[in-house]
This record gives sequence, structure tokens and C-alpha cells, in this order.
Amino acid sequence: MATLEIRDLHVTVADKEILKGVNLTVKAGETHAIMGPNGSGKSTLAYAIAGHPKYTVTSGSVTLDGEDVLAMEVDERARAGLFLAMQYPVEVPGVSVSNFMRTAVTAVRGEAPKLRLFSKELKERMAELQMDPAFAQRSVNEGFSGGEKKRHEILQLEMLQPKIAVLDETDSGLDVDALKVVSEGVNRFSAAGETGVLLITHYTRILRYVKPDFVHVFADGHIVAAGGPELADELEAEGYEKYTKAGV
Repeated sequence: MATLEIRDLHVTVADKEILKGVNLTVKAGETHAIMGPNGSGKSTLAYAIAGHPKYTVTSGSVTLDGEDVLAMEVDERARAGLFLAMQYPVEVPGVSVSNFMRTAVTAVRGEAPKLRLFSKELKERMAELQMDPAFAQRSVNEGFSGGEKKRHEILQLEMLQPKIAVLDETDSGLDVDALKVVSEGVNRFSAAGETGVLLITHYTRILRYVKPDFVHVFADGHIVAAGGPELADELEAEGYEKYTKAGV
């Protein structure tokens, strides 16, 4: 059973401390939602886990199944089973979705899938996400709408089948229909119970479709409260003020 453990994690950006001691454990079969106001450090946590060079870990640890994630290069983290769906997916001109996905799948699985089987799997996954098959030949995210970019992130998630998926504000910029499609993809991914999901969001609307087992409130660079799904309902009704006002 895959386990991501974060212990007393401190992270700086441009010499400013953003994360101030984060402790969190995500196990296979669990969906964790991290919620908090803008600027609280939620996305910093996601990018620090993924290994973005802009984010400097000054102390603490991150392990995946006991292995030191912080000692790994970015590509090694992906091959080890970590996945990040970005809030703002980047464009990759000149690289088709199909070639990008086959290269990524080969890196993660350790061998190139047979082209016929890969093409069939990709087509089926795209159909589930209501993506036009023509997108397979388009450059990654180039000219994609916000919703199309987010569907492509979930396409990667379902094709790569990581151990732990970190989804950074996957719901941002989505209309209701796209939100439902993306949420269904997340639910398909987690249904087998062999993977863990860390869902970072500002609003509760995605949690109507992706039901978390645990909800954590982020404020001032660390987790200040934790509970079950009912905590999300409380945040929907009352907001974050009591957590930020308390100076915790």
C-alpha cells in the first residue's frame, strides 16, 4: 500500500519562508482535501513535493513508501509514483499529445507499450473524458481552453496510474460540465483503492463530486485544522476567517 509521508516540512521561495512545518500522511485508498485561503501555501506544498527548483526545502522530510523523495530528481519522483496535476498546465509546442503520453507511459512502465494497444487505450481514456480524438495529434495544451487543459491533466493521471496524485486546484476555471467530467476521472482513478489522492482546492464545489476522506485547513504555511468531509461543509458556510483571524 503506497504511503506518502510529509514531516515538519519547511519551504522557502526567494528566501521567504512559505511552509512552516507541514505534517501529513496520505495512504493508498485515501482522498485528502487541502483547503485554505489564497496565499496560505497550498500550491507551494504541491510544487515542493514535485521538486520544482523555485521551491527550496530548508528542513523536514518527504518519503514515498519509505524512500526519500527530496533526494530524487524530478523525473525520478514521477517514476517512483508521484504525479502532479498543475493549476496552470504549460504548453509544449511541437510535441503531440499522443507522443507525449507514449513517452511518459514508457518512462513510468519501464518499457514502450505496443503502439496498437497504446492507441486503443489512449482513445478509450479520451472518450471517457469527452475529449475530441483529434486532440491526440495536437501539440500539448497549445490552443487548449482551460477545461481542455484540465481534462488533459486527468488523461495523464489515468494513463500513468501513479501511486500518489497531487491535484493542484484542478477545479479552477472549469464550468459545471467540465468539472463533472474531470471529477469523474479522478473518481475512476481512485476507485480501485490502490492509490492516494491529495486534492488542493480553494472552493468546496469539486468536493460535491470527489468525496474526501479527510479535509485539512491550511493557513499561514501549515495545517491548522483537520477533520472529515463535514469540515468542508463548515468552510463553505463560514469561510476561513476564524482560522486566519486566530493567527494560528
